[in-house]
Amino acid sequence: MTRNGYRGKRLFDLALAVPALVLLAPVMVVVAVVIALGLGRPVLFRQRRPGLHGEPFILVKFRTMIDCTDTAGRPKPDAARLTALGQLLRKTSLDELPQLWNVLRGEMSLVGPRPLMMEYLPRYSQEQSRRHDALPGITGWAQINGRNAASWPRRLVLDVWYVDHQSLRLDLKILAVTFWKVFKREGVNQPGRATADAFMGNEEINALEEMP
Repeated sequence: MTRNGYRGKRLFDLALAVPALVLLAPVMVVVAVVIALGLGRPVLFRQRRPGLHGEPFILVKFRTMIDCTDTAGRPKPDAARLTALGQLLRKTSLDELPQLWNVLRGEMSLVGPRPLMMEYLPRYSQEQSRRHDALPGITGWAQINGRNAASWPRRLVLDVWYVDHQSLRLDLKILAVTFWKVFKREGVNQPGRATADAFMGNEEINALEEMP
């Protein structure tokens, strides 16, 4: 994308994110109160994620899991920590609303490859790493084409495709389809999983695909 393209995308993000924050502020207050009563504090979940060119930033979301550890002090699996309230927040994507703050700060865009985990960075192939050539987004091309129900190879291919084809017209299409997907609550989790499996790298994916 050209420099003017980045400026146009930034203006587009601000033009939508600022009024969205104002309009959704009452909803966010209600969600915060419900989380405080149902899950306890903190209300917000903060985590370092890779942004543009892999540079870390602090992603902000509403909390959806309880603190729950095993006898060794290690966090229990997501299925044991994700409550009914947390599932509802994820299905409705209400947990994503605080990321509008990340958009205002210029750390994220409304549309782009989702910011994944810092530990995934060395696991990507050179081609897959190109997903970081664009700002991460609240929603993206992979999210409207399977979301967490899609396999890791497919999601990463879709992310790179977006980087190569990003435009204002495409962003508008992605946002429109995202609202429909959220309404239908499609692809929130991988089939049979509470959330999504971690990306362990291409060697493990290849090994699994070769298994009879």
